[in-house]
Amino acid sequence: MQTYELAAHNAHPPLAVRRVEARVLSLTDAWVRVRWRIDGLQKLVIPDFAGRGRADNLWQTTCFEMFVMPRDGTPGYSEFNLSPSERWAAYDFTDYRKGMTERVFSREPECVMRTGQSMAIFDASLPRDQMPEPPVSIGLSAVIEEEGGVKSYWAMSHHKEKPDFHDPACFGAGLARTRAA
Repeated sequence: MQTYELAAHNAHPPLAVRRVEARVLSLTDAWVRVRWRIDGLQKLVIPDFAGRGRADNLWQTTCFEMFVMPRDGTPGYSEFNLSPSERWAAYDFTDYRKGMTERVFSREPECVMRTGQSMAIFDASLPRDQMPEPPVSIGLSAVIEEEGGVKSYWAMSHHKEKPDFHDPACFGAGLARTRAA
């Protein structure tokens, strides 16, 4: 699977973070595994451990996000927010920022953050049976908070004056069908 270098939105530069990249590690019948890597974490704010569970507003601090849009021509898409605290959220939208509902998950995602001296790895495993079925377009992004409340917004691409991970133009990757229909 391909690694995507994410770009910080020009209006919200980071303090010390030099690079964020993301990739889908694997897609099996059981899990979709995704990894984000952050280089330059000297000022990174990592949310405190809170244990697994659904939570809203995760994007207000360091959070990793994946957007998934079916390639069947419908305007709907799903958003997955994953926190180093192990909290998570999942939403479905009927159209661009419209018709938001909680996406039902019977089995919780697994999230793990590992840090070193100059880089951090965030791994997330999402239950495959609760994800939109490929072929899909995906957008990988991250909100990175650093000391002093400084937030940078990282995405595969930015197309607006303000950060907008929901913008369909940001769904620059894809996943193909990997199992029989």
